[in-house]
Amino acid sequence: MYMMKDKVTIQDIADALGISRNTASKALNGSDNIPSETRNKVIKKAIELKYKQFAYMETENLLTKNPGNIALLTANLPSTSHFGSRLISGLEKRISAEGYNLSIHIVRDIERNSLILPNNFEISKVDGIICIELFDMEYSKRITSLGLPTIFIDCAADMLYPDLEADLLLMENEHSTYYMTRKLIQSGCSSLGFIGDYNHCKSFNERWAGFSRALTEAGMQLDLNQCVLNPDSEFFSEADWMDERLDQITDMPSAFVCANDFIAVNVMKSLKNKNINIPEDIAVAGFDDAPESRIVEPHLTTVHIYSDEMGITAANMLLSRIQEPSQPHQITHIQTKPVFRDSTMTIETSHIHTS
Repeated sequence: MYMMKDKVTIQDIADALGISRNTASKALNGSDNIPSETRNKVIKKAIELKYKQFAYMETENLLTKNPGNIALLTANLPSTSHFGSRLISGLEKRISAEGYNLSIHIVRDIERNSLILPNNFEISKVDGIICIELFDMEYSKRITSLGLPTIFIDCAADMLYPDLEADLLLMENEHSTYYMTRKLIQSGCSSLGFIGDYNHCKSFNERWAGFSRALTEAGMQLDLNQCVLNPDSEFFSEADWMDERLDQITDMPSAFVCANDFIAVNVMKSLKNKNINIPEDIAVAGFDDAPESRIVEPHLTTVHIYSDEMGITAANMLLSRIQEPSQPHQITHIQTKPVFRDSTMTIETSHIHTS
């Protein structure tokens, strides 16, 4: 048996394993060209012999692992213009750097309604779960019941945080929408309507809260007849759906604040169909800073989301949860930035971020 002495050297580790000092040194310094099997043997021996900093370490944390697997669950895979596609890209880069693969699983309506997991989802092969565009509360609880490290990027509008046994990442919604709405009021808008289903997801709900707070603080009455608050699925129905909804508003507001840019662009098309000028007759604002916001005429006032950074943050939160499963769950908001453009031209822009 190898005898331990007062001061262990790399040579001692090498001798104990019958390898060269150079190989042992490279293995301890994390050199790429050392096989993981050799590296693991050297580290185990360094821990066993209590060599320097390895005296306080546990074997499990240091050994090279097989690639892990992070499962992405989504009801709708985000389109290229959706902030989520950029987010997934940032997320994948970050987890790949830590040796994890990303597998994507689409949750179909039939699976969601039956509370069953997608066919190709194998719990035993999953180290962590990321949920995006998954806004069903019962299905969310089904996922968290698996007991795996889980992070939601946005969640159901009616989700109470104590009920969510997972980490939650959102873009900052309420303050930026409040700020944008307040600027519209300060610029002379005497009545404002909200367009979007505020029960669709937590983000839309927070945007509605920011909009409502700005009106309340300004002493303005919210007129629901100047809003379009139908269920989100209806916004994707017939091409003339928005035209018909706006026709039902007898007294048009000075401005529409929309739950996202997709809705805002459709509102602008419908207003143009009615020969209503933007922003002279009605100002329009969105949220997301999607590519379309810079293409539509006039360019759309919106809120910029730092999508790549959200993806990296989501990955870091999940990796941290995998390493320390018992830490308290986090609810994190990533900063967003109002961007004022021509669709709300009357706003003073001298001291505000514009692009």
